[in-house]
Amino acid sequence: MPPINHSMLSASSANRWMACPPSAKLNANSEDTGSDFAREGTCAHELCEYKIRKLLGEDVQNPTENLDFYDAEMESCSDEYTSYIGECIAAAKQKCSDPIVLVEQRLDFSEYVPNGFGTGDCVIVADDTLFIVDFKYGQGVEVKAENNPQMMLYALGALVFFDSLYDIANISMSIFQPRLSNISEWQISKAALLDWAENTLKPIAELAAKGEGEFKAGEHCRFCKVKATCRKRAEYNLELAKYDFAVPDTLEPIEIAAILSKAEELSAWAADIKEYALEQALHEVTFDGFKVVEGRSVRKYKDETAVAETVSNAGFDPFEKSVLGITAMTKLLGKAKFEELLGGLIVKPKGKPTLVPISDKRAAINTAAEDFKEDV
Repeated sequence: MPPINHSMLSASSANRWMACPPSAKLNANSEDTGSDFAREGTCAHELCEYKIRKLLGEDVQNPTENLDFYDAEMESCSDEYTSYIGECIAAAKQKCSDPIVLVEQRLDFSEYVPNGFGTGDCVIVADDTLFIVDFKYGQGVEVKAENNPQMMLYALGALVFFDSLYDIANISMSIFQPRLSNISEWQISKAALLDWAENTLKPIAELAAKGEGEFKAGEHCRFCKVKATCRKRAEYNLELAKYDFAVPDTLEPIEIAAILSKAEELSAWAADIKEYALEQALHEVTFDGFKVVEGRSVRKYKDETAVAETVSNAGFDPFEKSVLGITAMTKLLGKAKFEELLGGLIVKPKGKPTLVPISDKRAAINTAAEDFKEDV
């Protein structure tokens, strides 16, 4: 896997800096502390790279013994991704007999974004069609390929690389997100992509590179390093204060809709503020009216093996016995065997009604209360 190197205007952060250009410089100047989620994703990508290179016939070494987060789920997800790449290669071979396949390829799109570059998980060139595939191991947010700036930047970088050698006319983009069972695919013509690059991307990127433009709060704040102290985000969320914590049944539907549209982001913002304040307080920053105390803790065994042995020797059974959950059972049996043995024994009851934005891809339900009464 290539050394990790990040551009201030990287493809992976494009969704944020395109929406909020001045955030680019602020994030570049902030320390990147990393997270277990990021390190887990890095391990998954390294395993995927190994399997794709092996699929391509390269002599590569299995990295699993050096992966801190390797487990059965990662093994299964990387297998699924490898199978999908195999399908993409097969589709490419329908267009040309010998497509080019690149894995973990550095892609330079600085022609459109100052010092812009990123790493494409898999790039396939098949005469007139360019395939861009991105593997995402996260399971927090489902990511779509349609009009995805990260994918479009990767495509621009690949075009810079290959356009002089091939008569590329179309770009096919895919996001493979196995832990959410999400495969999102989208196609765009080269002409449309270049129009976006010149008329939308380039002007914003120039502002972002200078730290200029307007701050804007929204869903893109999720991965911003300065989200806890951003004044624009605070203003955005504190707009709800005008409702003065009114009793819900005194509000008009249009007011409730306005509150609902921000409620989730408001909760996330409050959590970010608390996390940031605690971190600062632990470094001797004081906040009027607050102090750091030891949180609630629960008792635990020092040595579970010793506990089990001691209780067993006393003539008691120290273990609970229960059927494995569906996820654990699937890992034990494997998906095919699970379906063979237990497919007919699985039921999926109706989920609890949940109010979500209209953009949610799930179909609306019949809201009649009778539909959700439990059988008696």
